[in-house]
Parts: sequence; structure tokens; C-alpha cells
Amino acid sequence: MDKLKMHSPNLVDQNIDKLAQIFPNCVTEAKGDDGKLRKAIDFDLLKQEVSRNIVEGPQERYQLNWPGKREALLTANAPIAKTLRPCREESVNFDTTENLFIEGDNLDALKLLQETYLGKVKMIYIDPPYNTGKDFIYEDDFAEDIDIYIKRSNQKDDQGNRLVANSESNGRFHSDWLSMIYSRLRLAHNLLRDDGVIFISIDENEQANLKSICDEVFGEDSFVECISWNKRIPQNDKGIGNIHEYVLIYVNNRETKPEFTMRKEGLDDIYDLLEKCKKKSLPVHEAEKEIRKLYKKNGYDRGITLYNNIDNNYNLWGKINMSWPNANTFGPDYDVLHPKTGTPVKVPDRGWRWKKETFQEAAKIVEGKYSDIQELHDGSFICGKIWFSHKDDMQPSSITYLDEVNRFLLRSILSLKSDGGIEVERIFEGKSYFSYPKPTSLLKTLLGSLPSDNGDIVLDFFAGSGTTAAAVMMLNEEDGIQRNMISVQLPESLELGSPAHAAGFENLAKVTLERIRRTSAQLESTSMYPKLDRGLRVLKIDDSNMAEVYYSPNAVSQADLFAQIDNVKEDRTEEDLLFQVMLDWGVDLTLPIRRETIDGNTVFFVADNALVACFDKSGNITESFVKQLAEFEPMRLVFRDAGFASDSTKINVEQVLKQLSPTTEVKSI
Repeated sequence: MDKLKMHSPNLVDQNIDKLAQIFPNCVTEAKGDDGKLRKAIDFDLLKQEVSRNIVEGPQERYQLNWPGKREALLTANAPIAKTLRPCREESVNFDTTENLFIEGDNLDALKLLQETYLGKVKMIYIDPPYNTGKDFIYEDDFAEDIDIYIKRSNQKDDQGNRLVANSESNGRFHSDWLSMIYSRLRLAHNLLRDDGVIFISIDENEQANLKSICDEVFGEDSFVECISWNKRIPQNDKGIGNIHEYVLIYVNNRETKPEFTMRKEGLDDIYDLLEKCKKKSLPVHEAEKEIRKLYKKNGYDRGITLYNNIDNNYNLWGKINMSWPNANTFGPDYDVLHPKTGTPVKVPDRGWRWKKETFQEAAKIVEGKYSDIQELHDGSFICGKIWFSHKDDMQPSSITYLDEVNRFLLRSILSLKSDGGIEVERIFEGKSYFSYPKPTSLLKTLLGSLPSDNGDIVLDFFAGSGTTAAAVMMLNEEDGIQRNMISVQLPESLELGSPAHAAGFENLAKVTLERIRRTSAQLESTSMYPKLDRGLRVLKIDDSNMAEVYYSPNAVSQADLFAQIDNVKEDRTEEDLLFQVMLDWGVDLTLPIRRETIDGNTVFFVADNALVACFDKSGNITESFVKQLAEFEPMRLVFRDAGFASDSTKINVEQVLKQLSPTTEVKSI
């Protein structure tokens, strides 16, 4: 029975396997420090395979380099023996939700999510530290030898990552920031779906460098736009009122040709007024006057003011000229009958814009008659998508409803108020717990710029104020689509005396989590979609559940063998073990979990039979017990070694499963 590895994937091995599929002749073997042979790549041969010229030594090439770049890449690829431990007491609807909140270093989180969420994330938004000389960054020890890093990260103590002030006096000021973001973007790229997209907020300090990194990680062809966000609040620290930041947008695959759109600004006020007019049963002509007053007051452009007519259902619409548009040619010429008088209406001087069949379809003409005629308050008529005057000597127009054109292409300049702080203060009874949080309006504009489907995953691994999660829940409430979210936040210590610290919050991650929980509760109380998932499954990054003996069995002394040392740490629960097994096997971390007692043993069922686990350690795993489990025909089945009374029992159990449930993948820890 094979054992689970119980650590994050070794991305170097995966990369070697990918290269081997394309260039099998470049695969060789090399001895590691332990003297064992391992699969490796002959880089000289590989360079020749992808070069049109003879390769002799290093050549100068265009790229962004900095001290520590190679170490950052090695660190990103190195496996870690860490896990995610469930925290039910801080969760909301733990057993049913498909939303995740992960507390811990996002570098660790991205590594742990590699198996489960590889190629599954639709959108990523991050707002990383801006490297202003005042901000904090994640300090990863890129200077140490990679072998030392691997050994250290596989031990029970943490990686030593901590927040430090990255001051401009630091000789590695830019290098440290670049190394930090580079390793994380490399890992995040793996998680994007083929049609996935990433949005990254940044300011002028590292915008140019960040774009160069993203060009390398995602590909220059995957660059979509660098949006300027006009915050409307000037920062006057440089003699010029700085009122903007940037958002870089990259897609995973440019061949998908996504079209980014945004909702026209000011529509909420328009639709609110329409709804009020409708509820008051205000006559349509009076409602039109009110709408035109609003247009004039707010100074809307023609993209909205064109739609100043209201039909009998209080829907706004506008007229489009039906004349042939080309002054040098003529369009189709045919008779169009007035819907009331039956008299042919005036034909445009240069003919109609549409051919006859298109017009008849738009006007809903069936067997020579208008099938849908709506008489308006002024005596004019709407037939399908064609407007006719009450006079038959006037040219008709095609019509378009505002609802049909309430979106346009996402603009490269966004003017949105930086009111994120006010939003958060409202949630926390006027208390300000975050510095310069992004407004949900910005996140809703970005995340709503592409079509979404139920089950789409949005990831933010610099969760900060929790704005991304809040925006996702708000978007879900607006259109009823169930987007799922994954938020990752480091449990950064709070400054002594800060409002959040004074309020009793333990660390920043706790404040982030509380903001998301409160937003969820507010939305649930007024929701039009009661079945939407507003829960959170909270998971915390910790060192592996497995003792050192699990990873280095050869180092166990004879005395330890006689003492029957447990390979699981004493303070870990069965549910802790379950989640590390799910990570190792790449099982979705949001699947529903149920537990049952069978023959006195606790058995976990993840999504019924996707994974069945029994972590009994008292030797109660018997053939009869396993036969009962086989009836569920699990896809995956895992046991704890200590649960078998003897090695022979373990062998017999494996044989029983091969006979009764041959498709089940069985492993142990």
C-alpha cells in the first residue's frame, strides 16, 4: 500500500516531466547530494534544441534581472512540508460553503494549492505592498542555499518569513520586492484557467518592473492593458497631486480573446428613478420629463441621453436612424406599411439601412401583418424593434433599449471615488481598521468585466482589507451568479495602540475575516437570492501533521522502533489529517464532508465517495470493516498505518479492496 507524500508538490520534478514529453533526448540522470541518481535535464542540449544557431556559451538577451532572481525561482519550486488545518470555530457554514479563507503566508498557500486548484481559478486580483519605502513586504530568505531552504521548510518550524520594513536605504530595496512578487506570481500563474485573468494593483514605484515581470511570467502577448485608476484624492507628497494608481491586466491565454466590458456609470440613479415612477404609476409622459431632468442635472453623455423615451412598461429606449449610411451608394428600396393606416411610409432618400427580410424580422411582421403593436402615450407605435410616428408620412426608426446597451468596453482610465475607507468604517461602526482599503466599486468593475458562471473561482492572496471577497459577494447579489472566493492573508501583528488592536483583534487576518463575515451577514439580511453561498471555510497554514519520522524513516533508531513512535504529531486531530490528505491528493478543499461511525471507527466521507478516510490508530482496521467501506466504491481510500494490527492485516486489506472495489486508489499515512 503506497504512502502519501504529505508535502506540497515538487515543481522542479513536474517541470522536468513536461520537458521530457517535448524533448525526450534532453533527459539525463544526475547524482544528488545523497548519491542517488535522479532525472535531470541536459541544458546544453536543450538550448541547442530551441536555437536556430549554434549555442556556444552565454549570450546577452533582453530580460529583467536583479540579485536574487534565481534564488526566488528555486524557492518557488521547492516543496514544503506544511498543511492547512481547519478552524471550524472561526468559519461560517463550514460544512456546506465553497468559499475559503486561508490564514498564513501566501507563498506557502500558493504552494499548498498547486495540486487542488491547478488550472481552476477564473480570476485573480491582488493588491500587493507597493514598495513605497514605508510599506511592509514579505521577506523570504532568498540568500540562503536552496538545499538549506528545502531542509528547513520540511521541518516542523516555520520558514522564518516575516514582515520587515523595506526602506529605501536598504541596498536590496528593489531586489527584495521583485523577488517577493516574482516567486508568488510564478505559482499563481499555474492556478489560472485557460480563460483566466489576473488583475494587479500597483503604483508608480514598481509599475515598470512589475510589468516586466508579468511579461516574463504570463507572456508579453497576454498583456491586456495598464488601467489608470483615478482615485480623486490627491497625494501631495511630491509637489504634484498624485490622484491615480495602476491596474495591470493579463490573461492566461490570449487566444481566448476575452472582451472586457463595464457598466455605464450612473445607471443606478436612472433605474432607481424609473422604479419610483413605476411604483407611483406616474404617467409615461411625466416619467419621461423626470428622466430628462435627471440627464441634464447629472450631465450624462450621449451614450445614455439617447435613451430618453419610455414604453408602456417603463423601459427606456432610443431611436436609431434607418437611412442608408453611405452617401456614395444606395440601399434597399421597398415599401413599409404604417401599422395603423396601412399606408406606405416615407422611404429614406438613399434607401433603407436594412434589407427587407431584416426589417420584417425586427418589426415582427408575420404573414404580412404586424404581430406585436404597442401604442404609446403620444399616439406613436412600437412594432417589435421598430418605431412608427402617428403620422404615416414620417420615416420610422429602429429602437434600442437602454438595458441592451448598458455596458461598453472597459476603459483604460477609471474614475472611481476612493471611498473604501468609508465602506469599512460603516461595517465596523465608524472604526477605521485599515489604511487606504480599495473601494468595492473598483473591484466590482474589474471582476465584473468578464462573463461569469456558477462555480467560477476568484482568488486574492493579498486579502488585506477583504475588499475582494466583499466585492465578490456583492456581485453575486446583483446577478444571482455563485462566484466562489479564496482569500489568503498573513496573520500580521497589529501595531500596539492601533484601533484594531485596541478593539481586541489578535492580528490583521482576524480583522480581514471579520470584515468578510460582517459583509456576508449584511447581504444575507436583504438578499434576493437566499440560496447564495455566503459562508467561509477557514483554514490555517501550519507545519505538517506528520512527525519527522514520517519524512525520514531511515533516521529512526532501534529504540524508537521498539517504542512504536507515532508518525503523527500529538496535537493533531483526525480532521487535520483529512485536510492534509485532501491537499496531497488534490481533492477540492470545499467539498462537503460527513462523518459516520462504522464498527466503532470514525469514517470521513468527502463528497460521498470522492475520498473516504479512516484515521483509527488502535488497530481496529479489519477485513470485515474494510468490506463495508468497499460497498461505497470510494474513488480514494486512506488509512493510518497505526490502524492495522499487523503488516499482514494491511496486506490482506489491500487484497480485499482489489477484489471488491478494484477502481479504488488506496494509500496510507
